[in-house]
Amino acid sequence: MKRVFTRGNTSKPALIIVTIIFTVFQSKAQQLTPSGSGYAPVNGTKVYYEVYGEGKPLVLLHGAFYTIQMNWAQLIPELSKTRKVIAIELQGHGHTPFSDRKLDFTTLASDVEGVLDHLKVDSADIAGYSMGGYVAYKLAIQSPKRVRKLVIISSTYKSSGWMPQVTDAFKAFKPEFFTKSPMHAAYDAVAPDKTKWTNFLEQMIAFAKVPFDMGETNVARLTMPVLIISGDNDGLDKIELIKTYQLLGGAVCADFGAMPKSQLAIVPSQGHVSLITQTNTILTYLNAFLK
Repeated sequence: MKRVFTRGNTSKPALIIVTIIFTVFQSKAQQLTPSGSGYAPVNGTKVYYEVYGEGKPLVLLHGAFYTIQMNWAQLIPELSKTRKVIAIELQGHGHTPFSDRKLDFTTLASDVEGVLDHLKVDSADIAGYSMGGYVAYKLAIQSPKRVRKLVIISSTYKSSGWMPQVTDAFKAFKPEFFTKSPMHAAYDAVAPDKTKWTNFLEQMIAFAKVPFDMGETNVARLTMPVLIISGDNDGLDKIELIKTYQLLGGAVCADFGAMPKSQLAIVPSQGHVSLITQTNTILTYLNAFLK
């Protein structure tokens, strides 16, 4: 059923959440069994990670309210055939405990770097989806030597990179939209302290309402290759997305010069959540880019 969201529609955020929930849980993803897992003590807390496969390291960073299983279950089995996949659960998500620490991109990116230190990984390819993309951008900006290649899936380095109806939805989030949702069930299944659910929601909702901009100058200074994957209707402002690609050296006429080392993929007929379920499409782009 098609849903039309208009300004002034107060049920819009709840409908977005319902869409997210049912899209994710209708997928027939296999249950993951990591070859290794644990907690890395970083920045006054501990961050949960799982490791799959062998080869060059590839770090996966999930979207807001997701767990490793919810976000990456369809992709990890294929990626881990040729790579050492390190999947991380960010502050308060999944197995990683809730913390009263201020939730910001600098801290989250430092957490990821701390996991790499814990696993004795000097540098890795980094892939982030949605909120994980924010963190991936921040990690590449503040610690560029740790990032060999960067993959950004349906995300942006600034809040104005989203269309207005998306930012309106972020501002209207309320804890009750998540009550008795599959996301709540997933949290209860693995969270070390289930009583922190409401605290976690309040922290995340406050975080989502804060505008951010990591700086076009900082993005333009990135030297590693960057792959941006976006759905054609995923809520990102495509004018701003092209500007981002230009900052990375793209959107040129390669027939008259060298092909840019960064890439932009727009996947047709895909929204923000449906995009991450397009396993074969995303794998095709990832495998070609990461070789």
